[in-house]
Amino acid sequence: MNPTLVIMAGGLGSRFGGDKQLVPVGPGGEAFLDFAIEDAANSGICDVVIVARSNLDELLRRHLASQGHQSSEIRIVHQDTFGPPRARPWGTGHAVLCAAASSDGPVVVLNADDYYGPSGSALAAEGLADVDGEHAVLVAYDLGTTLSPGGSVSRGVCELDGSHLVGLVETHGIRRDGGHIQAEDPPGRLCADTPVSMNLWGLPRRVLDLLEDQWADFHSMHSADAATEFLLPEAIEQQRIRGLVTVEVVRSGEHWMGITNPDDLVVVRRVFDDGR
Repeated sequence: MNPTLVIMAGGLGSRFGGDKQLVPVGPGGEAFLDFAIEDAANSGICDVVIVARSNLDELLRRHLASQGHQSSEIRIVHQDTFGPPRARPWGTGHAVLCAAASSDGPVVVLNADDYYGPSGSALAAEGLADVDGEHAVLVAYDLGTTLSPGGSVSRGVCELDGSHLVGLVETHGIRRDGGHIQAEDPPGRLCADTPVSMNLWGLPRRVLDLLEDQWADFHSMHSADAATEFLLPEAIEQQRIRGLVTVEVVRSGEHWMGITNPDDLVVVRRVFDDGR
Protein backbone atom coordinates (compact mmCIF):
# COMPACT_ATOMS: atom_id res chain seq x y z
CA MET A 1 0.00 0.00 0.00
CA ASN A 2 1.36 3.41 -0.98
CA PRO A 3 1.62 5.74 2.01
CA THR A 4 -0.35 8.93 2.44
CA LEU A 5 1.62 12.16 2.36
CA VAL A 6 0.93 14.19 5.50
CA ILE A 7 1.93 17.86 5.31
CA MET A 8 1.97 19.62 8.66
CA ALA A 9 0.84 23.20 8.03
CA GLY A 10 -0.84 24.15 11.29
CA GLY A 11 1.97 26.14 12.91
CA LEU A 12 1.66 29.78 13.88
CA GLY A 13 4.99 30.93 12.40
CA SER A 14 5.81 33.00 15.47
CA ARG A 15 9.52 33.45 14.78
CA PHE A 16 8.88 34.13 11.12
CA GLY A 17 6.11 36.62 11.83
CA GLY A 18 3.25 35.09 9.84
CA ASP A 19 1.83 32.11 7.98
CA LYS A 20 5.01 30.87 6.32
CA GLN A 21 3.22 27.72 5.11
CA LEU A 22 2.02 29.61 2.03
CA VAL A 23 4.84 32.09 1.52
CA PRO A 24 5.76 32.03 -2.19
CA VAL A 25 9.26 30.69 -2.78
CA GLY A 26 9.07 29.54 -6.43
CA PRO A 27 8.96 31.66 -9.58
CA GLY A 28 5.31 30.76 -10.14
CA GLY A 29 4.20 31.65 -6.63
CA GLU A 30 4.73 28.10 -5.38
CA ALA A 31 5.05 27.44 -1.66
CA PHE A 32 7.15 24.59 -0.28
CA LEU A 33 4.05 22.43 0.07
CA ASP A 34 3.37 22.67 -3.68
CA PHE A 35 6.76 21.17 -4.43
CA ALA A 36 6.18 18.50 -1.77
CA ILE A 37 2.89 17.48 -3.43
CA GLU A 38 4.51 17.41 -6.88
CA ASP A 39 7.56 15.44 -5.75
CA ALA A 40 5.40 12.91 -3.92
CA ALA A 41 3.17 12.42 -6.97
CA ASN A 42 6.26 11.81 -9.10
CA SER A 43 7.18 8.96 -6.75
CA GLY A 44 3.68 7.44 -6.79
CA ILE A 45 2.27 9.04 -3.63
CA CYS A 46 -0.95 10.72 -4.72
CA ASP A 47 -3.03 10.67 -1.52
CA VAL A 48 -2.34 13.89 0.41
CA VAL A 49 -3.57 15.19 3.76
CA ILE A 50 -2.73 18.75 4.80
CA VAL A 51 -3.03 19.51 8.51
CA ALA A 52 -3.89 23.20 8.86
CA ARG A 53 -5.88 25.60 11.02
CA SER A 54 -9.50 26.59 10.48
CA ASN A 55 -8.62 30.24 9.96
CA LEU A 56 -6.19 29.29 7.20
CA ASP A 57 -8.67 27.12 5.31
CA GLU A 58 -9.99 29.58 2.72
CA LEU A 59 -6.54 30.98 1.93
CA LEU A 60 -5.11 27.46 1.64
CA ARG A 61 -7.84 26.27 -0.70
CA ARG A 62 -7.44 29.32 -2.94
CA HIS A 63 -3.71 28.75 -3.07
CA LEU A 64 -4.05 25.07 -3.98
CA ALA A 65 -6.51 25.93 -6.74
CA SER A 66 -4.20 28.62 -8.11
CA GLN A 67 -1.41 26.04 -8.39
CA GLY A 68 -3.60 23.57 -10.25
CA HIS A 69 -3.73 20.83 -7.62
CA GLN A 70 -6.53 18.30 -7.90
CA SER A 71 -8.79 18.84 -4.89
CA SER A 72 -10.04 15.23 -5.13
CA GLU A 73 -6.57 14.01 -4.14
CA ILE A 74 -6.00 16.45 -1.26
CA ARG A 75 -7.79 16.39 2.06
CA ILE A 76 -7.53 19.27 4.51
CA VAL A 77 -8.00 18.60 8.21
CA HIS A 78 -8.05 21.22 10.95
CA GLN A 79 -5.80 20.62 13.91
CA ASP A 80 -7.63 23.19 16.05
CA THR A 81 -10.93 21.27 15.80
CA PHE A 82 -9.43 17.81 16.41
CA GLY A 83 -9.66 17.11 20.10
CA PRO A 84 -9.72 19.77 22.82
CA PRO A 85 -9.46 23.35 21.50
CA ARG A 86 -6.43 25.45 22.41
CA ALA A 87 -5.10 28.74 21.00
CA ARG A 88 -1.65 27.25 20.43
CA PRO A 89 -1.48 24.03 18.38
CA TRP A 90 -0.95 20.89 20.44
CA GLY A 91 2.22 19.97 18.51
CA THR A 92 3.46 17.83 15.65
CA GLY A 93 2.53 14.51 17.27
CA HIS A 94 -1.06 15.70 17.58
CA ALA A 95 -0.96 16.98 13.98
CA VAL A 96 -0.04 13.52 12.71
CA LEU A 97 -2.92 11.98 14.64
CA CYS A 98 -5.30 14.47 13.00
CA ALA A 99 -4.18 13.20 9.59
CA ALA A 100 -4.04 9.53 10.59
CA ALA A 101 -7.71 9.63 11.51
CA SER A 102 -8.56 10.05 7.81
CA SER A 103 -6.09 7.46 6.49
CA ASP A 104 -5.94 3.67 6.79
CA GLY A 105 -2.32 2.93 5.88
CA PRO A 106 1.19 4.19 6.54
CA VAL A 107 2.11 7.85 6.23
CA VAL A 108 5.03 9.97 5.10
CA VAL A 109 5.19 13.08 7.28
CA LEU A 110 6.90 16.38 6.56
CA ASN A 111 6.73 20.08 7.43
CA ALA A 112 5.00 22.57 5.13
CA ASP A 113 7.68 25.19 5.72
CA ASP A 114 10.62 22.98 4.76
CA TYR A 115 11.88 21.69 1.42
CA TYR A 116 13.47 18.25 1.42
CA GLY A 117 14.60 17.93 -2.20
CA PRO A 118 12.88 16.02 -5.02
CA SER A 119 13.65 12.63 -3.48
CA GLY A 120 12.61 13.38 0.11
CA SER A 121 9.21 11.69 0.31
CA ALA A 122 10.34 8.91 -2.03
CA LEU A 123 13.20 8.00 0.33
CA ALA A 124 10.76 7.74 3.25
CA ALA A 125 8.32 5.60 1.25
CA GLU A 126 11.07 3.32 -0.06
CA GLY A 127 12.41 2.96 3.46
CA LEU A 128 8.99 1.85 4.69
CA ALA A 129 8.80 -0.77 1.94
CA ASP A 130 12.29 -2.05 2.78
CA VAL A 131 11.34 -2.73 6.42
CA ASP A 132 7.98 -4.30 5.52
CA GLY A 133 6.03 -1.55 7.24
CA GLU A 134 6.96 -2.72 10.74
CA HIS A 135 9.37 0.02 11.72
CA ALA A 136 9.62 3.79 11.52
CA VAL A 137 11.86 5.44 8.94
CA LEU A 138 13.69 8.72 9.45
CA VAL A 139 15.23 10.53 6.49
CA ALA A 140 18.35 12.30 7.80
CA TYR A 141 20.31 15.16 6.24
CA ASP A 142 23.93 16.21 6.64
CA LEU A 143 24.00 19.01 9.21
CA GLY A 144 26.11 21.26 6.97
CA THR A 145 23.34 21.30 4.34
CA THR A 146 20.71 22.48 6.82
CA LEU A 147 22.23 25.56 8.44
CA SER A 148 20.57 28.95 8.16
CA PRO A 149 22.43 32.11 7.09
CA GLY A 150 19.94 34.08 9.15
CA GLY A 151 20.93 32.83 12.60
CA SER A 152 21.41 29.78 14.79
CA VAL A 153 19.15 26.73 14.53
CA SER A 154 18.06 23.70 16.53
CA ARG A 155 18.47 20.22 15.10
CA GLY A 156 17.80 16.66 16.19
CA VAL A 157 21.27 15.11 16.06
CA CYS A 158 21.08 11.40 15.21
CA GLU A 159 23.22 8.77 16.92
CA LEU A 160 23.46 5.67 14.73
CA ASP A 161 24.45 2.04 14.94
CA GLY A 162 24.74 1.19 11.28
CA SER A 163 21.40 2.37 9.92
CA HIS A 164 19.59 2.03 13.27
CA LEU A 165 18.77 5.10 15.31
CA VAL A 166 20.08 4.68 18.86
CA GLY A 167 19.67 8.26 20.06
CA LEU A 168 18.18 11.58 19.01
CA VAL A 169 19.65 14.59 20.80
CA GLU A 170 17.81 17.90 20.43
CA THR A 171 20.67 20.35 19.98
CA HIS A 172 20.24 24.13 20.13
CA GLY A 173 22.16 27.21 19.04
CA ILE A 174 23.90 25.54 16.09
CA ARG A 175 25.75 28.01 13.87
CA ARG A 176 28.82 28.36 11.72
CA ASP A 177 31.77 29.82 13.62
CA GLY A 178 34.62 30.49 11.22
CA GLY A 179 35.49 27.16 9.65
CA HIS A 180 33.63 25.16 12.29
CA ILE A 181 30.06 24.33 13.29
CA GLN A 182 29.40 25.15 16.93
CA ALA A 183 26.47 24.20 19.18
CA GLU A 184 25.45 25.90 22.43
CA ASP A 185 23.24 23.28 24.09
CA PRO A 186 24.70 20.75 24.52
CA PRO A 187 27.91 22.66 23.83
CA GLY A 188 30.50 21.42 21.38
CA ARG A 189 31.65 21.24 17.78
CA LEU A 190 29.78 19.21 15.19
CA CYS A 191 30.90 17.82 11.85
CA ALA A 192 29.26 18.97 8.64
CA ASP A 193 28.26 15.39 7.79
CA THR A 194 26.57 14.76 11.16
CA PRO A 195 23.14 13.23 10.37
CA VAL A 196 20.24 15.34 11.64
CA SER A 197 16.49 14.94 11.65
CA MET A 198 14.42 17.54 9.80
CA ASN A 199 11.08 15.90 10.68
CA LEU A 200 10.73 13.78 7.54
CA TRP A 201 9.33 10.43 8.65
CA GLY A 202 7.84 7.26 7.24
CA LEU A 203 5.44 5.81 9.82
CA PRO A 204 3.58 2.48 9.74
CA ARG A 205 0.20 2.04 11.43
CA ARG A 206 1.87 0.39 14.42
CA VAL A 207 3.66 3.63 15.27
CA LEU A 208 0.47 5.64 14.73
CA ASP A 209 -1.51 3.36 17.06
CA LEU A 210 1.13 3.78 19.76
CA LEU A 211 1.09 7.53 19.15
CA GLU A 212 -2.62 7.60 19.91
CA ASP A 213 -2.04 6.00 23.31
CA GLN A 214 0.80 8.44 24.02
CA TRP A 215 -1.44 11.39 23.15
CA ALA A 216 -4.10 10.19 25.58
CA ASP A 217 -1.49 10.02 28.37
CA PHE A 218 -0.03 13.40 27.40
CA HIS A 219 -3.39 15.14 27.40
CA SER A 220 -4.40 13.67 30.74
CA MET A 221 -1.30 15.31 32.23
CA HIS A 222 -1.26 18.61 30.29
CA SER A 223 -4.90 19.40 29.48
CA ALA A 224 -4.72 22.71 31.36
CA ASP A 225 -1.31 23.70 29.97
CA ALA A 226 -1.48 26.45 27.34
CA ALA A 227 2.00 25.93 25.91
CA THR A 228 3.38 22.38 26.30
CA GLU A 229 3.40 20.49 22.99
CA PHE A 230 3.06 16.83 22.07
CA LEU A 231 5.99 16.55 19.68
CA LEU A 232 6.39 13.79 17.11
CA PRO A 233 10.18 13.24 17.47
CA GLU A 234 9.91 12.98 21.25
CA ALA A 235 7.01 10.54 21.03
CA ILE A 236 8.80 8.28 18.54
CA GLU A 237 11.99 8.45 20.60
CA GLN A 238 10.01 7.27 23.63
CA GLN A 239 8.62 4.37 21.60
CA ARG A 240 12.18 3.47 20.59
CA ILE A 241 13.57 3.71 24.13
CA ARG A 242 10.78 1.45 25.42
CA GLY A 243 11.62 -1.14 22.77
CA LEU A 244 8.27 -0.79 21.01
CA VAL A 245 9.69 0.24 17.65
CA THR A 246 12.99 0.50 15.85
CA VAL A 247 13.85 3.44 13.63
CA GLU A 248 15.73 2.92 10.38
CA VAL A 249 17.66 5.99 9.20
CA VAL A 250 17.95 6.72 5.49
CA ARG A 251 20.60 9.29 4.56
CA SER A 252 19.67 11.92 1.98
CA GLY A 253 22.36 13.45 -0.18
CA GLU A 254 20.23 16.49 -1.01
CA HIS A 255 20.11 19.95 0.48
CA TRP A 256 17.34 20.86 2.88
CA MET A 257 15.90 24.38 2.80
CA GLY A 258 13.66 26.17 5.25
CA ILE A 259 12.39 29.61 6.20
CA THR A 260 12.76 29.73 9.95
CA ASN A 261 13.83 33.38 9.80
CA PRO A 262 12.65 36.09 7.35
CA ASP A 263 16.20 36.47 6.01
CA ASP A 264 16.09 32.86 4.81
CA LEU A 265 13.58 33.85 2.10
CA VAL A 266 16.18 35.66 0.03
CA VAL A 267 18.41 32.59 -0.16
CA VAL A 268 15.54 30.18 -0.83
CA ARG A 269 14.02 32.25 -3.62
CA ARG A 270 17.38 32.62 -5.29
CA VAL A 271 17.77 28.83 -5.34
CA PHE A 272 14.35 28.26 -6.88
CA ASP A 273 14.88 31.03 -9.41
CA ASP A 274 18.01 29.20 -10.55
CA GLY A 275 16.09 25.90 -10.80
CA ARG A 276 15.82 23.34 -8.02
